[in-house]
Parts: sequence; C-alpha cells; structure tokens
Amino acid sequence: MTKKYISLLVILFFLSLGINCSKKSQEAGDTNTQISPAITKNAQDLQRPLRKDQRKGQGPVAGGRGYGREEGKGFNRTNGISLTKEEKEAVQIKTIKAALKPIKSHLSALGKVIAHQHRKAIVSYPFSARISQIHIRVGDWVKKGQKLVTLQSEEVGSAKSEFYKAQTDYDLANINCDRAKLLFDRGAGAEKDYLACSANLKVAESSLNAAEKKLHVLGFSEEQVKSIAESHQINPIISLFAPLEGKIINNNAIIGEMVDQETEILVIMDPRILWIDADIYEKDIAKIKKGQHVEIIVPAYPGEIFTGKISYISDVLNEETRTITVRTEVENKEMKLKPGMFADIKFFLNHQNKALVIPQEALLDDKGDTIVFIKRGEQYFLQVIQTGARENGFVEILHGLSEGDEIVYAGSFQLKSKLYEEILKKGHVH
Repeated sequence: MTKKYISLLVILFFLSLGINCSKKSQEAGDTNTQISPAITKNAQDLQRPLRKDQRKGQGPVAGGRGYGREEGKGFNRTNGISLTKEEKEAVQIKTIKAALKPIKSHLSALGKVIAHQHRKAIVSYPFSARISQIHIRVGDWVKKGQKLVTLQSEEVGSAKSEFYKAQTDYDLANINCDRAKLLFDRGAGAEKDYLACSANLKVAESSLNAAEKKLHVLGFSEEQVKSIAESHQINPIISLFAPLEGKIINNNAIIGEMVDQETEILVIMDPRILWIDADIYEKDIAKIKKGQHVEIIVPAYPGEIFTGKISYISDVLNEETRTITVRTEVENKEMKLKPGMFADIKFFLNHQNKALVIPQEALLDDKGDTIVFIKRGEQYFLQVIQTGARENGFVEILHGLSEGDEIVYAGSFQLKSKLYEEILKKGHVH
C-alpha cells in the first residue's frame, strides 16, 4: 500500500512538471513569434508597387533639378529664407529696388572683319615686263603717288619711239603748214598746196594723240608724258606708283622676275577704316536701319569695345540660311582690328522710354535658369526671371519682377547656399 502510494506521488509529480514545461514553452513560443506593428507595416509596404519617384533608386529629393526642387515638386516660393542675427552680420546682404530706367535694346550677331573695298588696291602691270628695282617692303606705309617698283618693258620702249616719231611728224607738218599758209596769203602759193598741208597737219596731230594715249595706257601720267616729250630719251623703263595711301600687305616682287597682266606684284590696304559683315535672320530685318550705332568686340581684345555704324544692308536674302548681310563701317585708328577676325556685334535699336532694370551682379545661374532673390520683410524669396538688354552694369528684366521689388545684389551666393541647406534638411539628407 505504501509502495503504491509512493508510485502515485511520483506519477503526479512528473505530470505537473510536464504541464508547467508545456505552458512555459507556449509562452516562450508566443513571445518569439510576435511581430511589431511597424515591421508589419513595412512588410505590407514592400508588397505594394513602387511609386515613380522611388524607382531606379530615386528618393523623394533625388527626382528634382536645380534650386527649389523638393520631394518631386516645385519649390514653394511662398516659403522664404530666414537668417539669424549672426548670419546677417556675416553675410552683409545689400539690396536695391527694381526701377524703370532708359536702356538701349540691342540685337546680337556674329560677324567677320574684312578690308574696305574702296581702300584696297592690287598693283599690277597689264603688259609683259621685268622687275628691275623694288623701292618698298612688306609692312611699309606708303603715301599716294609714292614710287613702288621700276619695270623694264619692250612695250614701253616701242611706245616711246612711236611717240617721238609722231611728235616729230607733227612738228614738221606744222612747219610746212605755216609756210604754205604764208605763201598763199602773199599770193605766191597755190591754194591746193595749203589745203594739202592742213590735211597732213591734222593726220600728224591724230597720230601724236594716239601715241600719247598709248603712253597713258602703259601707265605714264600727264606730267611724265610731258617729261618724255622734253627729254627725247628712248628707254624701256617705267615706274609703278601707289594708287592710294596705306600699308603694303603683300609683296610678290622679285628683281629680275617677269610679270604680266595676271601677276599681283603688290597689294596695298588702308586699315584705318574697315568693314564688318554680319548675317541677320529674316525675322530681325525690320529692326535694322542704315546709320544705327554698333558695338564690336573681338576675341583678341575682349575688354575693348570698337564702335561703328551700319553702312550697307543687302537687298538679297540668302534662301538657304534665311539671313541677310548687314555691313558695319568701323574706324580702326590704332590698327588693332585685322581683316579675317571674327567679331561679336551688338546692333543697338531705339531707346526705350521705360525698361525695368536691376544690377547685373544680382543675377545667379540655376542650370540654365536665371534667378534672383527678393527681400520681403525679413525673408528672402527665390525668383526665376527673363533678361533682355544690358548696359552700363544694368540688365533689362522682361519677366519675373515688378517695379519696386527689393532685389539682393550682394550676398546672393550665401542665400543660395542657405537654400540648399534647407532643401537637404527637409529631405533628411545630412
């Protein structure tokens, strides 16, 4: 009986021990499998399709471009930038009000410097000749009428010989005519002899005029022909003289070389006045008038402005480019402009009575957009604008501002940095 009682107690002990272990295991199992609400929500979100701004690794901030982009939406310009007292002292922002001022409107174009057509000359000789003397060098400045080269030409020798013969025949015919007239007046000579002498005189005069004109064709001036008539020296020498004042820009003369009508012996150019040709689009033709003021800048002298006026507007439109050629005449007193240079040209149009302007230093670039900061109260707001003409440090505002807007022109870069900082903070980017 005692043994049965002891056995029963042992069985009851093990049964209670198993029940307790089962309860602890159940409780432990419940604790290990319990999922927090946040994790459950994340798991559910992972099963949902991604938004467009979350695809390809883009977060809410990564989808924007430039300033004022936040969470895939345009920057809310009603939210201004505020500065602390310490930031104001460090930045030292300066502002100015947008105001209406007279400013020139202009049309920009790309042009090319060329020689003035009426201030350039090619020195050549229309007959076969040999160069005997050279009196100038490349780069020399010559006056009009200055001796350039001396040539030897068989044509010149023959022309001088014919001129001397024609002059002698004319002198002889003139003497005979005077004698025949004297005899006829005294009744000692026949009228037919006097008429024959008069006819011979006219023929001799015509031959002399023809010989003299040939000398002019060969290049002899009126004074040189008179000198030839007085000297009676038959030589094949002729000198070529500068047809205008200017600089020798090309010299192909070599002593002893033969030249003819196709040879460019020398080229002279007066660079004190040049032309600049530019192509203007068809839509802008009505804005261009002869005599308008023009400013020119060349890459060789980026900080220097050359001025001129429109002297010619072409009457023919280029059908391929839909442009028309506009020519500017510009003074080149210091000889800095060279034919062949490219030039940036501004054709200034009529003055505007009212143009909204701000200082150029107020402008900032935002990846292709032009922006400024406007001060309203104690805050600063970003504003995208469109600009027009520029003059004397001011720029015309076509769109984005109103008269009286207080614009930041000093400290804008610091405001831009502050704007970036706030955008990054709102995007939780540290």
